[in-house]
Amino acid sequence: MTRPRPSVAIFVACGLWLMVLGLYFAVLRPALLPEDLRYIGGGAGLDHVALAGVERWLHRVFIVMGGFIAASGILTMFIAMTTVASRRKGTGLVLALAGLATVATMSWTNFVIESQFKWLLLAPAVLWCAGIAAYAVEGRE
Repeated sequence: MTRPRPSVAIFVACGLWLMVLGLYFAVLRPALLPEDLRYIGGGAGLDHVALAGVERWLHRVFIVMGGFIAASGILTMFIAMTTVASRRKGTGLVLALAGLATVATMSWTNFVIESQFKWLLLAPAVLWCAGIAAYAVEGRE
């Protein structure tokens, strides 16, 4: 049995992370974290009745968003195990664009809102970049 290429292993890990993140958003994430309230300027003058409606709405939004994130992870793992492994033309570009649209955007946004998790959420973007770099190096072998 041959070891998978490093890029395959990295993108499978990225896909698994996306699946877990999607489940977190769909099932466990509270509608509003303390940092969300801080970002929107929530304080004593906040209308708690309106906020309750927003929380119910955000709960539904996060269920949908979590499903899309998990699906992105499933697709990333599938592409890693099939298309990355076989080095089909265009795979590197597709993975770069997918990483930009997913983990890079998420990481950047968490820096913009000054999330307490911003440094932790930089890790998936760095890992994705490492996967792209490994894929590029493997193409030269």
